[in-house]
Amino acid sequence: MTECDVVIVGGGAAGLSAALVLSRARRTVLVIDSRSPRNANATHLHGFLTRDGMGTSEFLEIGRREVLGYGAKIERGRVQSISVDPSDVAFTVRCDDGIAVSARSVLVATGLRDELPAVPGAAELWGRSVLHCPYCHGHEVRDQPIGVLGGDNRPYSIHQASLVRQWSENVVFFPNGIRLDPQERRRLLARGVYIAEGSVQRVDDSEGDGLTVVLDDGRTVQRAALFVGPQFVPQNQLLIEVGASTDESGWIVTDAVGGTSVAGVWAAGNVSSSPAQIVDAAGAGSRAAIAINHHLLEQDIVAAL
Repeated sequence: MTECDVVIVGGGAAGLSAALVLSRARRTVLVIDSRSPRNANATHLHGFLTRDGMGTSEFLEIGRREVLGYGAKIERGRVQSISVDPSDVAFTVRCDDGIAVSARSVLVATGLRDELPAVPGAAELWGRSVLHCPYCHGHEVRDQPIGVLGGDNRPYSIHQASLVRQWSENVVFFPNGIRLDPQERRRLLARGVYIAEGSVQRVDDSEGDGLTVVLDDGRTVQRAALFVGPQFVPQNQLLIEVGASTDESGWIVTDAVGGTSVAGVWAAGNVSSSPAQIVDAAGAGSRAAIAINHHLLEQDIVAAL
């Protein structure tokens, strides 16, 4: 069985950032990555100092190259389970191809999954003209007609409608089943947001010119972009199965540096926090990596006594 100091599950911004810090600290590191990032459909990232406008695939490729340059290993695959052996303070990480790795610590950075409103066409346009983060994409559609689609994440949907008004004077909110109370309606109207009642039947691609929102009464509304409020589902099953505690909303409970309730197991990035920017995920990975190194250092000292 392969042995290493740290196995990192997930090779996005959090996982690669942690791998960089740990490998520079001369720890043996293995990153296991499924190559299915949350932002796979987005072409560029924004809001990351010195990386603004960089292609998302280029960002990850540079990150992998930097990590490999310090001696870490990166394998493509999916982790099936993480089991703990308290007798020797080690973990066994098993992949779906049968490969098993023994590690002294594990960092899970598997991110989250966006569950979009069940509107035909939304998934197909996700990351292109159907978007969720105005801080990531708002500037690119500034001063153009923008829509906001209501979904199961009610508070986020209503908040989005007010928020994207920052980038355009032409904002239409499609409640799509959300019943606004009088105060919510007044706030949106005061913000200058037009409310289009009715159910959204589908979203059609306008072939390079945004999209068309089709309502149940046949009305069509042309928009440059449509922001949505997805349900954010953390991909935290591995952490739950190894025994990490969750809060009342189902998110993994961590300390300030990503430590979980299971000693030796850390979580970083969107797997353990509500949606964050890529720069936040990278920072979380770095913080967790430093904490992991200190944890391993203490083990090294105890073993030497």
